[in-house]
Amino acid sequence: MTPADDLPATARPAIDKKALLEKYVAERDKRLRADGNAQYLRLEGQLSHYLDDPYTPFVEREPKTDHVTFAFVGGGFAGLVTGARLAEAGVTDVRIVEKGGDFGGTWYWNRYPGAQCDTASMIYMPLLEETGHVPSEKYAHAPEILAQCQRIGRQYGLYDNALFHTEVESLTWDAGRSRWIVRTNRGDAFTASFIGLGTGPLHVPKLPGIPGIGDFKGHAFHTSRWDYGYTGGDPSGALMEKLADKRVAIIGTGATSVQAVPHLSRACGTLYVVQRTPSSVDVRDNRPIDVDWFRSVATPGWQQRWLENFTANQAGGTADEDLVMDGWTDLSRRIRAKIGELPADQRTPRNMLAAFEDSDFEKMEEIRARVDSIVSDHETAQKLKAWYRQLCKRPCFHDAYLQSFNNPNTHLVDTDGKGVERITEKGFVVAGVEYEVDCIIYASGFEVGTEYTRRAGFDLTGRDGVKLSEAWGEGMKSLHGIHVHGFPNAFFVQPTQGANLISNIPHNLTESGRTIAMTVKHALERGAKEVEVTEAAQAAWVDLLLTGMGRMMGAPDCTPGYYNNEGQDPGPAARLNVGYPHGASAFFKYIEGWRSSGQFEGLAFR
Repeated sequence: MTPADDLPATARPAIDKKALLEKYVAERDKRLRADGNAQYLRLEGQLSHYLDDPYTPFVEREPKTDHVTFAFVGGGFAGLVTGARLAEAGVTDVRIVEKGGDFGGTWYWNRYPGAQCDTASMIYMPLLEETGHVPSEKYAHAPEILAQCQRIGRQYGLYDNALFHTEVESLTWDAGRSRWIVRTNRGDAFTASFIGLGTGPLHVPKLPGIPGIGDFKGHAFHTSRWDYGYTGGDPSGALMEKLADKRVAIIGTGATSVQAVPHLSRACGTLYVVQRTPSSVDVRDNRPIDVDWFRSVATPGWQQRWLENFTANQAGGTADEDLVMDGWTDLSRRIRAKIGELPADQRTPRNMLAAFEDSDFEKMEEIRARVDSIVSDHETAQKLKAWYRQLCKRPCFHDAYLQSFNNPNTHLVDTDGKGVERITEKGFVVAGVEYEVDCIIYASGFEVGTEYTRRAGFDLTGRDGVKLSEAWGEGMKSLHGIHVHGFPNAFFVQPTQGANLISNIPHNLTESGRTIAMTVKHALERGAKEVEVTEAAQAAWVDLLLTGMGRMMGAPDCTPGYYNNEGQDPGPAARLNVGYPHGASAFFKYIEGWRSSGQFEGLAFR
């Protein structure tokens, strides 16, 4: 609870909205860069060693040249839930191709200390009811999430056919045989009747394009390839005892750093937290889940009810209660309350938008006040305050990050929005001052704003030799974000052009998995060799999407980040990166009716 929470609304200091917006714009402007996403480096050439897998040994195997019913690219949540639903539908001949050494996707790679979900476990971790797993905490840590991924793989037999440490290089439609040819970097050339793609946006690490980044003579690694051999400790949070006499810098202060810094602060001799833009850090209030309480709520269908309740509370639906009660639903509760205060004849779009803005201003003032209430050094506290709207960047929730800056070994190196000046053989330079360190940890995230085919590492070649990059040359076009005309028997598992629910990505994936499994089952039962969305149905869906409010991420005064394409104009194609115009809850209800009807309207089965 922040100091402002203790005051009645009438006693809280009035917010000078004009001054606040001017502050937001000033902070944005000092961070704008003309190079946008190009400011980051791809991990290739002399930087390719940053991609080495430190977790699982590479095992040689013979190339696969066989045939499977369904091949899925990506072994994270998307591949696991789709594979599970296919197995439930009787399609057990499923092969998941994954570049990591095991299932997990993001949760295979992200094993940095303190890693945990920031959406409640009961709605974030998929297939809890099916596997019978009881989350240990409201916000589970990474080892538990990875274990759930492995549990799904075992329960549904997905390990049997899986290819790990394998990257797809090409997917080509063979019209003569109505199947896809899958080629990989390990010499595989097998075929599949159907393919699914769930490569996700958070699997290609990036480094900041800092001059001299290859000159550093000390130790360096990316947070998605945490080197416990160097630091000591383990993903479960054991003390990183090898850092006790080390000077360590972590560059980046996004969601990853917020979780890792408390552990580094506890372990390092000296820790420099290098910040370009502060994160907004609200209360997390994590706690163990009481097993008896869990059993009282985990009646049949419980997880679906919780998913729907969260979405209804957080993303434009209606709900009489809030089962999750977290930071994501808090802002929505505030907005609804403010709109409820408006007389019925004044609930115009303009006034409701103003209510949204007022709620956001109040929430961010509380988050900034929280910094003052925790961080003892005034100057450090001022630099840790986030001057932007809450949804300009991924909101963070933590109960130990801000407290870390009260530790004498932990130093905030604020770059005033400019970033690190250069890397030297001995360390890094900010504002002309060189900081000598033994180790640099890059918490610089993953590629998000780059083209789909670049992140995936391949380009689909569909009917008549048309490539996906060509079909989407003017922007993504699909039905439900799943089916793409010209690419029969191919299914995409991701949020865009569907629910587009960003606060809880797994809800999007689980619904897509159900839809794909029912579609494939229907095709097999009919004896159809091909299923494809018609051009007319795809066009109608895209037209429907464009009747909505458009992209909601990143107001004009937002500080640059991956939510708003690093502050750069994303181009005309981005207008299609939207969701169902009636909201996420409405989409989930719609897609359930669409697939359950058995009609599969808009698809052609041949």
